Amino acid sequence: MKNVSIIILTWNGLSYTRQCLTSLKDTLTPEATVYVVDNGSTDGTLEYLDTIDWIRVIRNGENLGFVRGNNVAIEQIKDDDIILMNNDIIVNQKDWIRQMQDCAYEDEKNGVVGCRLINEKGEFLHGGTVIYPDDYWGQQIGGGQKDIGQYPDNREVQGVVFAAVYIKRAVVDRIGGLNTAFFSYFEDTDYCFRAREAGFKVINCGKVTLVHYQNVSTSINKVDFSDMFLVSQNKFKELWGKELESRYNRTMVWHSIMNFPSGYAVSAKNMMSALDEQGVDIRYKYIYGEGTPFPVEETDDCDSRLMILIRRRPFETNCPQVAYGQGDVLYKNDGRYKIGFTMLETTGIPAEWVRQCNLMDEVWVPSSFNEKTFRDSGVKVPVHVIPLGVDPNYYSPQIHSYKHHTKFTFLSVFEWGERKAADILIRAFSNTFRKNRDVCLICKVFNNDGSINIDEEIRKLQLPADGPDILFLYNTKFAAYDMPTLYRSADCFVLPTRGEGWGMPILEAMACGLPVIATNWSSQTDFFNEKNGYPVDVEKLINAEAKCPYYEGFQWAQPSEEHLMERMRYVYDHKQEARELGLIAAADARTNWTWDNSARKILERLKEIG
Repeated sequence: MKNVSIIILTWNGLSYTRQCLTSLKDTLTPEATVYVVDNGSTDGTLEYLDTIDWIRVIRNGENLGFVRGNNVAIEQIKDDDIILMNNDIIVNQKDWIRQMQDCAYEDEKNGVVGCRLINEKGEFLHGGTVIYPDDYWGQQIGGGQKDIGQYPDNREVQGVVFAAVYIKRAVVDRIGGLNTAFFSYFEDTDYCFRAREAGFKVINCGKVTLVHYQNVSTSINKVDFSDMFLVSQNKFKELWGKELESRYNRTMVWHSIMNFPSGYAVSAKNMMSALDEQGVDIRYKYIYGEGTPFPVEETDDCDSRLMILIRRRPFETNCPQVAYGQGDVLYKNDGRYKIGFTMLETTGIPAEWVRQCNLMDEVWVPSSFNEKTFRDSGVKVPVHVIPLGVDPNYYSPQIHSYKHHTKFTFLSVFEWGERKAADILIRAFSNTFRKNRDVCLICKVFNNDGSINIDEEIRKLQLPADGPDILFLYNTKFAAYDMPTLYRSADCFVLPTRGEGWGMPILEAMACGLPVIATNWSSQTDFFNEKNGYPVDVEKLINAEAKCPYYEGFQWAQPSEEHLMERMRYVYDHKQEARELGLIAAADARTNWTWDNSARKILERLKEIG
């Protein structure tokens, strides 16, 4: 290992300093030296520090602020790499120094390395930082969520907070210490920008998690946080405003929905976020209204700061516009260049959809299945495949599981209706296993209009009295970021769908490392096959109109109930093989089916449009 100097700044807050140093001591490597820099504490901190023989104390005698206080030590350390650490950090990971150093040196361009931070309550605080030119209000990525193990990998980010940061000596030699234009706040983001300007990458290390109490010094010392923050914010804007604004290289309008319990809303937010990272300035317009499934106006409420900012941006007309939603709302796209982005799960699309598609300059669909059905249905304008994706920072085998029992657990996630074939699933499961088998099925069921009586539907199936346990999570709400824990708490995902416009729960389960059993038909066959899952044979194509009048003249699949039973029994009897196949599926999803991949394909299309 390389020599590293850990610098801890104190300004009162003795109890936090004591916790920090106590937790740190047993994690130190022989290559690590600890400097505690005191900014004029008056609460007994100095007296306490004098009792510790394994640290070096630097006495500033007065409060020099975060920047100048740390710089005093940085200037004295000539050869080592540097770790800056707040005195309100608790270290509870033995190998944290090695992991951060490994991250710093896995690429010679890596220069500044942060880590995952949680608070003392176990809530997630930090997976990196981002600041937007709309408001210059820095955001800690993932802040305020429950810690589910999100952001588990090393990732390049715009910035990291300096509550705990590893800085390579090469960076210090190139750009020096912290910028004295700042007293406190924004100095960490400024340093990250300066490091990038000098050719280094800023990385957040997902393999390290530390506890951070946050803003202890300002609270204990009764400092006016708002005044200090605003002064630093204005200085940062003065220094980096032009660079931040230049991160956008093109503009597009996204017509869709954001704040409804709909697959379109969830995927729209993910695509807009990924496009923003690709340098696309997104302007948003609510697409639905009277005569659509979502007639109520959207509010400004949203769990994403970026989405709030996008909603507030002025509308732009002289750029490509995407209408993303059902095919009967594409007419609301009034752009200079009109793109309709939609999907359906049958062998054709309604005539009104065809008409509205042909009003567009081009149409986007998520799968090759949709590309064929749209062309076969009479769509004459160009049709391009833009796949949907998952966020591997959340949908990953490394996400926490909350399974509290030993039964082998099958999971299904669906909206109750004919298309999802809940009848086939429940009947097949009940006839495959018996109550004395160590197995259960969890069905997370959406029925937002309350029209389905689950008990009555189950009675109609006439299930065997000695059947296995089935648990229904009926309209149970999960925070969007918490859904992966449901997948990770199961052993196998199963969905005998009759047709999918995309098949998001299938891909999400795959990304979480679950073996998946699903119908070998429609859109999911783009990403789901025998090499990464357990496809169920299609018995025949049937008239979709008989189950849903909206699908007049179209067909969808009838999955084989017998083959579904064989697949479930096989996975149960070959658990290790199934686990290994699930990990193959997760790697496939991470490599080929992410929102970043979707955004890159959209960007390629925008460049071709011009």
